[in-house]
Amino acid sequence: NTAMAAQMTDAHRRFLQVLMSHGIMEGSEARKLHRCCCEIHKVYYAHDKLDDFISTINSHLQPLFMQIRKGMSEDDGRAHYALVNLAETEVTKMASDYTENELELFRKTMDLIISSENGFASSTDILNLADQLKTKKMKKKEAEQVLKVFVEDRWLSERNGEYTLHTRCIIEMEQYILSNYQDVARKCNICHSLAIQSQVCESCGIGMHLPCVRKYFRTQTEPRCPQCNDFWSCDIP
Repeated sequence: NTAMAAQMTDAHRRFLQVLMSHGIMEGSEARKLHRCCCEIHKVYYAHDKLDDFISTINSHLQPLFMQIRKGMSEDDGRAHYALVNLAETEVTKMASDYTENELELFRKTMDLIISSENGFASSTDILNLADQLKTKKMKKKEAEQVLKVFVEDRWLSERNGEYTLHTRCIIEMEQYILSNYQDVARKCNICHSLAIQSQVCESCGIGMHLPCVRKYFRTQTEPRCPQCNDFWSCDIP
């Protein structure tokens, strides 16, 4: 590496500390934090240089197998930044926090979510798995508690009794999911990152994130699939 990595300053260190304590941060929050850290530590600040600022931090995190990654919320398409541990796959990372049967419940929930049409699994379907666990069966009440913890820890998010993967989980686990669910995991045809909540073309089967669908069809007179040009039959959000 001929180019010396840019120096870490106290502004970079503060930014990293705050992000570490949050785990994940929405883009506008990260931009505010960037400005605030630079002002406190009297470091050069430019509003459009957040990604450069972060790549400086990342070059120093590299030997620690950590990285700040940018991802998108599947609900509204907003950018998020999350601190990711590259040395551990999600499974080993989670293994230190949860018991064997809790992990099994999570994996089975993930199976349901990823193989579903719309990227959601109902609590009924998940709770039905609880008494079929190989490691140790779980009572419904107990499983409900565990799901609550997964939501609090931002592995899952929940809407009206339907569960999907949290943005943080998607950012952390993208590689794991793409390699372990090759036959069902889809990449978005527009932004090329993993799409859990997506719309799928009935003719050719490509998928798109809802925010990407919205953006893509905004400029089209009639909604046609970007891949096969057939009429897009899903309701545009």
